Amino acid sequence: MTEGIEEGRVTGWMKGQIPDLEAPMSFDLITGGHSNLTYRCRDISGKAFVLRRPPLGHVLESAHDMGREHKIIDALQGSKVPVPKTYGLCRDKSINGADFYLMGFVDGNVLNDSVSGLTIDASDRAALGEHVIHILCDLHAVDIDAVGLGDLGRKEAYLARQLNRWSKQWIASKTHEIPAMEASQQLLAERMPEQRGASIVHGDFRLGNMIVEGQRVKAILDWELCTLGDPLADVGYLLNNWVSPGEIDNEGEGDQSPTAVGGYPSREALCAIYEARTGRDLSMINYYRAFQHWRLAAIGQGVYKRYLVGAMGESREVDLDRQKEGVARRAEAALELLES
Repeated sequence: MTEGIEEGRVTGWMKGQIPDLEAPMSFDLITGGHSNLTYRCRDISGKAFVLRRPPLGHVLESAHDMGREHKIIDALQGSKVPVPKTYGLCRDKSINGADFYLMGFVDGNVLNDSVSGLTIDASDRAALGEHVIHILCDLHAVDIDAVGLGDLGRKEAYLARQLNRWSKQWIASKTHEIPAMEASQQLLAERMPEQRGASIVHGDFRLGNMIVEGQRVKAILDWELCTLGDPLADVGYLLNNWVSPGEIDNEGEGDQSPTAVGGYPSREALCAIYEARTGRDLSMINYYRAFQHWRLAAIGQGVYKRYLVGAMGESREVDLDRQKEGVARRAEAALELLES
């Protein structure tokens, strides 16, 4: 048996969505932890699919809304944004104890760090980097209402809403003083730029959430933080994760970024492509980079506190000191960008 999967009932539901499925199925956990769980499902003929469900145990449903995530991926079918094929959403909790959805399995590499980054040939990296930023341009050009995502969330006042949300998260999960968090929060509120236009905002747009092969991105994954709002938030987030070779680890990323192996376009090159294609002004992009570091610090502090008090279960291990230090690094990186 696979933890988190009621194999018999899930297989029965899957056969209702995919009539030519050949049972029995095998289920293997691909990614787990405090985020949504991802399983690879195979039938005896070798056909492969992916099942996504919330984490095990007590979770906040609004933070792990499978219907919302499925809706986004389903809406992007046939668009210029590469996403896996969707096969259905199950809201009947008697099947598997929680909502889940099924999508196609996309084969390729996921570049989580500089070790996996070496799997991409040096001659392919520049083109892959350009494809990444072009996909972001395509995502931000999607007609929200035309694809049925106009009700995904409020389009306006994105930064104000995010600052409010994550400020509350920081207060609720605060366990120790990090002066750079409060200082950054104040500067972010004081210097908030006016939002110009609205788009889909992925919320976690980086190579580690993409399936790639050679010079191409085959699929964008992990839409759980997606909402509507200021597109420049995605650009700032991507740039924070776009680390150059030998870059000083003052951003909490260091050589963990796959781009640290070299051969990718520079941050400046990505910005030039984005500005040329979208017509958006990136002169205040350091604000958005600072905002994203601060937001991730607030998220990371929430994770740290949950592990600290044992809310994630005793079987789940995490380096608490490293997690704590990572929150501080993010906060300091945010403040440094705001003060530069």
